[in-house]
Formats: sequence, structure tokens, C-alpha cells
Amino acid sequence: MSDQGSGWPFAGRDVPLAAVRGALESGPGVMIAGAAGVGKSRLAAEAVRGLRGRTLVRALGTETAAVIPFGAFAHVLTGPPDSGENPMRWAARSIAGQAGRGRLLVSVDDAHRLDPAAAALVHHLADSGTAQVLVTVRSGEPLPAPIAALWKDELLERIELAPLTRDQVGLVLAGALGGEVTAETVRHLARVSEGNVLYLREIVHAGRTAGSLRQVEGRWCWRGELSVTTRLRELVGDRIGHLEQDEREVLELVSFGEPVGTDLLVSLTSGGAVERVEDRGLIVTVADDGREHVRLGHPLYGEVVRDGCGTLRTRRRLRMLAEALEATGLRRREDVLRAAVWRLDSGSVAAPEMLLSAANLAWARQDPRLAARLGKAAQEAGAGVAAVALVGEVLTVLGDGDEALTALRQAARNAVTEDEVAQHALSVGVALAWAGSDAEACRALELAAGTLTDPAWQQEVFIYRGVVDIFFGRLTGAARWLARARDRGPMTARGAAHAAGLEAWMAAYAGRTARSLAVARDVLTGVDDWRDEAPHALPTLLDAQCAAQVFAGRLEDAARTAEEGMELATGELSVSGFGAYRAMVSRLRGQADEARRWSREDAARLPARTPYLGRCLAELAHACALLGRTDEARATLAEAERLAARWSFTCQPVLQARVWLRAALGDLDAAVSEAIAAADLAEKHEHLGWSMFALHDLVRLGSAPLAADRLEALAGRLDGQLVRPMAAHARAAELADPVGLRAAAVEFERLGLVLYAAEATAQEAAAYLATGRGALARGAQTRAWALARSCPGVTTPALVELATPELTPRQREIVQLAAAGLTNRQIADRLTVSTRTAANHLQAVYDKLGVNDRTEVGRLLTSL
Repeated sequence: MSDQGSGWPFAGRDVPLAAVRGALESGPGVMIAGAAGVGKSRLAAEAVRGLRGRTLVRALGTETAAVIPFGAFAHVLTGPPDSGENPMRWAARSIAGQAGRGRLLVSVDDAHRLDPAAAALVHHLADSGTAQVLVTVRSGEPLPAPIAALWKDELLERIELAPLTRDQVGLVLAGALGGEVTAETVRHLARVSEGNVLYLREIVHAGRTAGSLRQVEGRWCWRGELSVTTRLRELVGDRIGHLEQDEREVLELVSFGEPVGTDLLVSLTSGGAVERVEDRGLIVTVADDGREHVRLGHPLYGEVVRDGCGTLRTRRRLRMLAEALEATGLRRREDVLRAAVWRLDSGSVAAPEMLLSAANLAWARQDPRLAARLGKAAQEAGAGVAAVALVGEVLTVLGDGDEALTALRQAARNAVTEDEVAQHALSVGVALAWAGSDAEACRALELAAGTLTDPAWQQEVFIYRGVVDIFFGRLTGAARWLARARDRGPMTARGAAHAAGLEAWMAAYAGRTARSLAVARDVLTGVDDWRDEAPHALPTLLDAQCAAQVFAGRLEDAARTAEEGMELATGELSVSGFGAYRAMVSRLRGQADEARRWSREDAARLPARTPYLGRCLAELAHACALLGRTDEARATLAEAERLAARWSFTCQPVLQARVWLRAALGDLDAAVSEAIAAADLAEKHEHLGWSMFALHDLVRLGSAPLAADRLEALAGRLDGQLVRPMAAHARAAELADPVGLRAAAVEFERLGLVLYAAEATAQEAAAYLATGRGALARGAQTRAWALARSCPGVTTPALVELATPELTPRQREIVQLAAAGLTNRQIADRLTVSTRTAANHLQAVYDKLGVNDRTEVGRLLTSL
């Protein structure tokens, strides 16, 4: 099947399209190979579209036509062969007769289905040069010998068409749906379709039919499960084909249990059935950590197979899997998790210890919803306080803090053993801190610390107590609690990972970015040793990395880390809101609309009651303010203020957004006052990285004298590449020093902070104008304007006065030729003007742009 003519956009295939067209322009033809539904037919159709000087003959290989010699070409063969004429020569002559004045191009779709005569004909046409040949074939299918010989004998160039990448899926979806698609939706549909265009189209159709794919606030979002429509069932069912009973059993077991150990699957079915299903590409064997597993050949096979099983059959398959895995002894922790889920889904009895162990592992693997489900089942099965504590912690992160605290308080009297007291206290501390109850959280943890005797549990409680201090802006206090934890002696793997997360967090906010990144790097190297024991450590370390990288001016690294954090799970992590950091990176680059998109997407998937939602909404308000969307910024900021007011570590983005909303509304005095208040509060809470940004906002607002001394002092206390150009910018702006402003702008641009570079350059132009150096001012204005062009839609006080250098069409034409290296005489000859006229036009351009030579013009040309 093909998406040709479906109305879907042809996107993401520029490279293979150029390759196919190149082969048709310069050679005898091309073979496009790829999996079913990957888009071979559409690529071939697009490749021949617009080719000039060709007469096109199309043919399609089908099972029906293959029973007739030359069946695929029946529609173009004329008359019977002459008496005694070779059938091959007759067929070739008939096709050659189709050609007009142009070269003949024969395009054959699904050439692997051609009958022997037609296949031989295609080979003859290519080998004899009678026609150019373009064929598509399905990878993995047996080819007629003449078709295989086309590329083996190098008659045609073979191009393998891979499935769409995630980015390409995003392009196709945006075109097909006619609007913005959330990154999470793109990731989901890319995974489910595995980049297969045909499957992607049917999934989108199914999603829109069922309402799972719909527009929310102007963006296409996927919410809910995939509905298996009749069209999708038939499409995938056709690919699966007929299955014998034992083969169906294999596919069902893998569909419900993947990945399934190869030996376990064979024990439940038969080796022969497993091999036959694998030979058909319906399952694949993969090696993973010393084990051999079986997975489905495509995710949609599982969707369709599971949809076709009734409730009783589903439960039977799941019980079979659970019993077989339990019989192996559950030697690995993931075996416990898988067996527990199968037991739960099949409605069969599972031991409370198994359910609780599985819940803890799901929590460590950043799947809080599964952890809550398993934890509640363990609680109902009698797992006791440990299950209540786990469920309480997970519910807190999922935004159900009230329910969590109610259950925890009811279970307090049941906490008797050392383990129960510690687990209960940790969960209560998290829930209270998450709710903004600073004093209560401190009391609960300190009370537990005074009663516990096990050093490992004491260390855990001390670390959590330090986290509470982080939440509420007491870095020195957090450091003391961390020191107390380490004074208790060697730590467990869990304790050491949580301690490293706390230290990396503290160091990042304090501006000791090198230390923060070193701690995170060292502990993340051994992540496999502690990941399953320390659920909070991984997201905390990634969050600390993001903060440290932003404060150090390492924007590329921060963007990668933020995206890694967003992909850990569905956004419901023990520490989340990574979209806020990703938005911050975009904003600093001057891409405010992109920042708006990142923050909106992450805010949409975060629970309603989490401190990190306020951080995302603050970044959204900030981006809206820079774009002049003041109504949206005002409404969003009000919600961010309500959510983030309780926690100092998330309130700084709110304060910074407030500054730029005031500026967007034209109240610069209020904006300056807000920036000073933000800097003062950041320093009070020892958040020196945030203080740096708040002080630099004063410089951007035209109040450098209020910030210069404080930024220079910070430059001696903070790590990283960013604080020094900020301090230099402040001092140069205070002194109206255009050379210093230029140097700061160059450094900002080098670091990727394009918005700051544009603002500093605009201030450079103003400094030159103030001293009457008009030519230098025009040059700075041109550079500032070029940089501002890289910040689409952004307006700040420093940029608002920029003059736009306008060139006439003739001047633009001349400057483009000059930038390409042509001399004045060559330009004159090209445009049929005198050399003097060309020179005069070029000099006028230099004066208008404030530059002196062709080199500077060339650098600015892409922006002008």
C-alpha cells in the first residue's frame, strides 16, 4: 500500500529525494528499497514529478498481474507479436513506442511482485539503454532474479529508504494536521509507528476518530490509549497474515509480555512455532544485559493482537507468563516487577512482598502511576506501613498531596519498627515540603532523626531534611545537614546517590557550577549501581546539571540535559519541570516563541499541584512578555505566582518574569524595582546564580550603575563563563564605553546568548551616537539589527530604538555580488552599468550599514 495521493504532505525526505533525482539525471536509473509502508511509492512519484524531457510509463507489480506474462505492462503493450517475433523483443518494442521526443522512463512499483517475463523485460530495458528504469522493491522480500541483477550488476543505483526519524515524523504531522504538534505527541507517535508512514497515517486517523488526538489551545496533543479502528486492524492484520494456532499463541504471549525471554517463550509454546513467527518478521530476537529476549516486529502488532483477545483469554495469557517467570525463581529485580504486573492485570493472587518490591522498582524506574497502582495493591494485600509510605510519596509527586497526607497520618500509629518509622518519616517529610509546609516538614524529619538508631536511616533522614532547606532557600542549612549525614560514616548506595543529588543541587544554586557538574558526573557514571534503590537521585542530579549548565553559560549542554530529563518518563518525575530549563535556553538564544512552546508543553503534562509547575508557567509568562503578548503573560504569571510562592527555589523564575512583564507594559521604573527585589531575595537565599541574572536584568533595562559593583563582586564568587561578560557588560554600560560593550556582545554571541548580544550591541550604538561618532554608530546599529533579526518577535527596552537599515533592490543586488567576491568592474559588467555607478552604489551601502569592506558586508548579508 502507498500513501501516494493520500493528501498527506511529502516531508522529511529531502535527502533521499535528491539522491533519486540525481540518479535519474545522471544515470540509467535507480532502485528504491524499503520496508512495507515506509514511503517508497510516494518517493518515486515525487522524484519523477517535474522531471523534464521524459516520457513516463508506469507499471505496478501485483499478485493478480503476476499470473500473466508481462501482466504488469498489459496496459501499454500494443497488438500481438509479429509472426515468429520474440515476445521479449515485441514487449520492448511496444514500450519503446510510447516514447515521444523525450527519453523514456519506466517506473515500476513493487517490482518484487513481477512475473518472470515482466522482470526480464525491465532488466532488458535497463541493460539495453532502451529506457531509464525506476523500481521500488520491498526489503526482505525475495526478488525475481532479473530485478535483483539490476543492482547487483550495477545497472541501477540502489537507495535504501529508512523509516522516518522522530524529527521527520514531526514535520509530517505538522503538515498533515495543519498546526503545531506537541513534542510529547511526536515522540509517542514516532514510537508507535516506528517511522512507518502508512502506519502513522492510520494511527492519526484512528486518534482523530476516537478523540485521542485533538487540538488543545491550538496545539495537537495525544491523550489516552490507541483505539484500534477497523482500518488499522485490517491494515496490520494483512501484514500479520494467517497464523496457525501455535503461531498465534507465540504472538499473543509476546504481545502481552514483551520483552519475553526466548527460553521462557519456547517453554510455553514450541521452538518451531517461535522460529516460524520470527522468520516472518513478526517477532525479533534481541540481546539485553546477557539475556536473549523476544520483542514484536512492530508495536502495532501488539495493539491489534491484544485488541483481538477477550477478557478471559487475556487473563489466561498473563497468568501463563507470570507462572512461567515465577518458576524461574525471579532471579532479577525486573523479573519481580514483570511478574507482579502480570499477576495484577490477570486478577490472580500475588504476595504482598512481591507487590511492594515491584512498586518500589516502578518508582525507581520513574513510573509513578504504575508504582502507585502496585503500591495500593500491596497495601490491600497487607504490606503495611512500608506500602503506605511508598504510596504517599508517589501520590505527592502526582499532585494528590492531600490524599497522601491523610493516609500517612492514619498510618502513623502503625509505624513500629525502625524501618517503618524511617520510611514513614521520609514520606511525610516529602509530602509536607511539597505542600509548602516548611516548619511541619522540618519537625517531622527532626523528630524521626532523634528516634532512629540505624546510621543508614539517620543519614537518609538528614539528607531529606537538607532537601527541605533547599526547597525553602537555606543553602547553608542544607550543607549542615549533608555534613551530619556524612559524619555518620560510610553510606549505602542509595544514601550516597541521594547525598550527591543534594550536594549537586546546593552547588548549582550557589553558583559553584564546576563543583555541581563534577559531583553529578561522578555519581551518574555509576547510575546502574544505585538507580533502582534511589528513586529521587537521577532526576535531582539532572535538574542540578541543568541549573549549573545554565548558570555557567553552557547552553548546548543545558538543552541536552533538559531534553534527557523530559524523556525519562511522561513528565511525572520525582523532580520535573525540565521544560522550564529548555525554555530558558531558547529564551537566552532569543527564540522566545520556541521558549513559549517548550514551557507550555511541559506545563501541560505536569500535575496541578507541584512546585515545578510554577517554574514552567513563569518561563511561559517571561517568553510571552518578550513577545509582547502581555495579556497572556499577565494571566500566566498570576497562576505561576500562586503556585511557586511557597518555595524559594522555584520563585526566582517568577520574579524574573515579573520584571519583563513590567517592561513590556512600559513601566520601566517598576521593572527596575522588581529586578532589584529579585536580586536581593536571591542573595538572601544564597541563590547566587539567580542573583546574577536578576542583576544583569538591571543592565538590560538601562540601570547598569545599580548592578555593576554587585556583578563584579559575584564574578569573584561564581564559576562558569557567563558571569564575567555580564559583569563587563554592566561596567561598560555604566561608563557608556562602546569598546567594552562590543567586547561583551562578542562574548555573549560566542556563548549563544544572542538576545544579550543584540542588546549590548544596541547599547554600543547608543554610546557612539552620544559622542557624535555617527559612522561607528551606524555600524553598531546594523550589527545589533542583524542580531535582533535572530530573535524574532522579541522586543526589549535596549532594542526598541534600533534603526532598520533599508537597502533598495539595486543596492541589495550589488551587495550580494560584492559579498560573493566580484570586483566593481565584474559587478558593472553583470548588471550592465558603469563601474562608477557600481562603486557609488556600493559606497552608499557601506555608509548605510556602517561597514567598510566586502568582508563585513558578507558577514551581515544573511541577516539583512
